[in-house]
Amino acid sequence: MPKKRSDGKRPQRRDPVATRKKLMTAARREFASSGLAGARVDEIAARAGVNKQLVYHYFGDKDALYLAVLEWVYEEIRAQERKLNLEGLPPEKAIKKLIESSFDHLAAHPDFIVLLNDENRGGARHVRGSRKLEAMHSPLVSLVSTILGQGVKAGIFRKGINPVHLYISIAGLSYFYFSNTPTLSAIFGKDLSSRAARQARRRHVVDLVMHSLRP
Repeated sequence: MPKKRSDGKRPQRRDPVATRKKLMTAARREFASSGLAGARVDEIAARAGVNKQLVYHYFGDKDALYLAVLEWVYEEIRAQERKLNLEGLPPEKAIKKLIESSFDHLAAHPDFIVLLNDENRGGARHVRGSRKLEAMHSPLVSLVSTILGQGVKAGIFRKGINPVHLYISIAGLSYFYFSNTPTLSAIFGKDLSSRAARQARRRHVVDLVMHSLRP
């Protein structure tokens, strides 16, 4: 039973789950705004409203916290894909939903792009050291492969499409658009961040990928 403080009140019990969540949320914002190199543990703790020693208590060091954030943002997109229940859909509809979901997720989570750009500049050092990320992606690749096979049997997809390359293409067509919106807007003299521009791009990406799959 916790002892009373000198003011007569009992100290509040620490909630490890809530504390970790606060630190993760604060770290995600700090890493997205300052990158790994510029992020400060003091600032993360201040954003979370906790003592900075708790960062080390729960995560070990800044790099481990950074990896935890990367695993979190990857798990978000994997969780969104699982909610699509693609295995229960006709092949063409399944791939279309996957494309739309990929585009919409990037539109809704701009920090995902910022964090990945930072990790790529570092040579993917943290991602390479993760035990979780490969396991997250393997079921998706297997599912895409199954859907492609079903499409080939149905005569609506051509043979020989590599599921990994297809997924990279789906992600890349959306990722490049969002990661380069400011420069692309300046080059082409159009506001590509507008709702109308995004909807047009979304339709184009879906149309482009679906046409590439046809026999």
